[in-house]
Parts: sequence; structure tokens; C-alpha cells
Amino acid sequence: MIDPIGPSGDLLLLIDIQNDFMPGGALAVPHGDEIIPVVNRLAARFAQVVLTQDWHPAEHISFVNLHPGHAPFDTVVLPYGPQVLWPVHCVQGTPGAAFHADLEAKHARAVIRKGGQRQVDSYSAFREADRWTSTGLVSYLREIGVNRIFCCGLATDYCVAWSALDARAAGFEVYVIEDACRAIDLNGSLAQAWQQLTQAGVQRIDSGQLT
Repeated sequence: MIDPIGPSGDLLLLIDIQNDFMPGGALAVPHGDEIIPVVNRLAARFAQVVLTQDWHPAEHISFVNLHPGHAPFDTVVLPYGPQVLWPVHCVQGTPGAAFHADLEAKHARAVIRKGGQRQVDSYSAFREADRWTSTGLVSYLREIGVNRIFCCGLATDYCVAWSALDARAAGFEVYVIEDACRAIDLNGSLAQAWQQLTQAGVQRIDSGQLT
């Protein structure tokens, strides 16, 4: 049983609901556009909303075109660890980096832009992929009194999962709203993500369970 959503202690974290992750985008998540109506219904019920936005420089280290001899979705080892190589996507200031036009979250309190440093990727809303550099989101959420974080967006097995795991590690009660997410599912990454989330104590729910 999930306690009803409160006006201050509960936060909806909307992750990377951007054009390049939609069908036809540079890094399309299958059926990513299907979450928009669900996300909009959820956002209308939360007083506290934060958005994340992938926001890469044009020559970001994760882009496959900077790694000759490799194909999209290959994994290489960089100074901070394994890195999936992605097609060029969500370049700062481009239409692909913009939020989906139908997203309705004008009352969001903050936008966390991630992946802005050329030499390190960033999936999580809380820490970059070096697992050291903070975005400052934990401190902000504690300052405004958040206790529970409800995560949704794109993609389940990457930015949503990494964000949820970091939120849990920071001591928050964390939920992933499954029907408000879609996955890339690269080489079994979705099953692996759910296993890690469950082991960490992140709760897997459906939007219909929220009151």
C-alpha cells in the first residue's frame, strides 16, 4: 500500500523526456512517446516536480563518431569506467535536446542538465558517470523537504535506473513508475536494471497505484 501523494514531501522526477529520445529522434527509445499522457497526468498530481535534460556539447566523449572503428552501442573503457557509445544526441541548444512539445510540467521547480562536461557522461540526475561529481540535486531536495521520489521517463534501463539507484543510495524512499517509462533494452540491460533496482530497495509500481 502506497501512502497518498503529499503536497511537500513527495517529488516527481521526470527524466529526459526529450525529442531525441522519441520515435524518429537521434537516439529513439522504442515507444517513448507513449509515456507522455501518463506523465502529464502524474505531473498534474504532484506539487513538487523536477525535470532532467540530457545536454551534451557537440563533441561529447560518449558519441560514437569520436571513436573510430567502433559502432553505436559498442562499449569502451574510459578513465572513469565502461562507457556505451551513443549516436550523437541531445546536443546543447538543438531541437533534439528540447523537451517534447506535449510535455505538461510548467510548474516544475528545477531542471537538472546533465552530460554537459565533454569528458564524462552522465545518466543519473544525482551523480555523473565518474560516480563522484554531484549535480547538487540531493542537497536541493533535502532543503525543500522531499522524502519520497517517484521516477519516470526515458530510458528505464539507463537514466531512470541510475537516477533511482542514486536516490536510494542517498537515503530517499524511491519508486519507479513502470508504465511512465520505456526502455532501450540493450543486451539484456532492462532485466539487469530491474534486478539492481529491486536489490537496492527501489519499489516498482504502476501509475494506477498512486492516489
